[in-house]
Amino acid sequence: MKKNTVVLTTIVTVTLAALFSASSWAKPDASTKYAVIRLENPRQAQERLVLPYAFPSESMGTTFGVGGFIKGYYQDQLLIAGTVFGSADDAYGFIGGLWDYQMPYLERVYFTVLGSLAHYPRQRAYTEVPRRPSGVPPPQAGTNDSDKDNYIQDEGDDNWYDFKFEYVLPLGSAKQSAVADYHLENGILKSGATGGNIWNPLDSGISVLMVGQTGRYQSYETDTVTYAGNTFPFHFGYLYNNTDFPVNPSKGSSQYIAYHQDFSTGEAGDWSFLEFEASKYFDLGESRHARQRVAALNFWTGSSPSWSERVNRNGEVVIVDNPPFFEGAHLGGFYRMRGYPNNRFNDRSVIYTTAEYRHTLKWNPVAGVSWLRWLKLDWFQLVGFVEGGRVAGDYDLGELFSDWKVDGGIGLRAMTAGAVVRFDMAVSEEGSTAWVMFGHPF
Repeated sequence: MKKNTVVLTTIVTVTLAALFSASSWAKPDASTKYAVIRLENPRQAQERLVLPYAFPSESMGTTFGVGGFIKGYYQDQLLIAGTVFGSADDAYGFIGGLWDYQMPYLERVYFTVLGSLAHYPRQRAYTEVPRRPSGVPPPQAGTNDSDKDNYIQDEGDDNWYDFKFEYVLPLGSAKQSAVADYHLENGILKSGATGGNIWNPLDSGISVLMVGQTGRYQSYETDTVTYAGNTFPFHFGYLYNNTDFPVNPSKGSSQYIAYHQDFSTGEAGDWSFLEFEASKYFDLGESRHARQRVAALNFWTGSSPSWSERVNRNGEVVIVDNPPFFEGAHLGGFYRMRGYPNNRFNDRSVIYTTAEYRHTLKWNPVAGVSWLRWLKLDWFQLVGFVEGGRVAGDYDLGELFSDWKVDGGIGLRAMTAGAVVRFDMAVSEEGSTAWVMFGHPF
């Protein structure tokens, strides 16, 4: 028993380290509003968790910090979370925010704001300045055929903010209330499903409209190039989530379409991006060793309408009005193409798809450990996944469906305090990576 508890503690603390390491907690940007009521604590939908953590990182070195969240206080769906961290390699920062605050007198309008002030000793950008058109040799940094060692790396700040307003439409399962109540027993949905049986936005599922704005500043300065990634895009999206339990779906589907527009005249220029995402979930039932088995599929595609070519003062053909490398059509990192570094691939257009098998174990090694009950850890889940996709200089299906990048991996996930945390390891032709994060990737 002692060995199991040590392993569990390590997994949970490492997982919490990444709760706040990306600018959004889940994909897509719009989300359903909900309260989780655990049968083990049925009198309240309030959850809280505070943990110290430590983890190794290529960009930060060995990092230490403390993070935590509270959910369900003041408003059932309201989440407040934050973390502070630092390392001996001169990495330090604060990340925090408030999610799904119901606006006064507007029972279907919700406000979310989060941001970060952080410094990293080794920031990496797979981009070039100025950017040449894709397909012109030699391959540009970040394109599908680019070399894995073709990037800019520098010490610097990465500061950002993100806020949004969401309106839950009075349709489907949200006709009577904008906030869904999901009742769990040992982390498995027992009642309150909001979709999964029929596809009809008028009768099933939850529809959400979203408008928001992001501001981000990244800077790189090397001996050969200076790059400043100032960008302030607005986001407009529509989500239809027709799954039974969006936190951990076992059946149903979801679709999301969004348009991003940066009207600024800064370094990133005046750019736009249009995207579409769809997910599908199949309930495979229980087995001898599994409480739940799910096959999950995801597809994502997008392109930048503003992307164009121009001849500069030196007579060179360059790309203008394109999203920065960390926006728009990009692959690699926490969510898409996990076998590659963050934003490893970026271009005008993108296609991506993945399949996951999620096996929720009946065995819970901490079920009888009294001193760990405060973690409220209901289950562990084994996951296997494969991914494929590519970026391209045009939205040409012949090109986008050729010469794909692929990776595959395994994951260990857990339901703690009504939320999913994950540890994924993936392998690609460029090496292996490990990611820890809050929530399923889709």
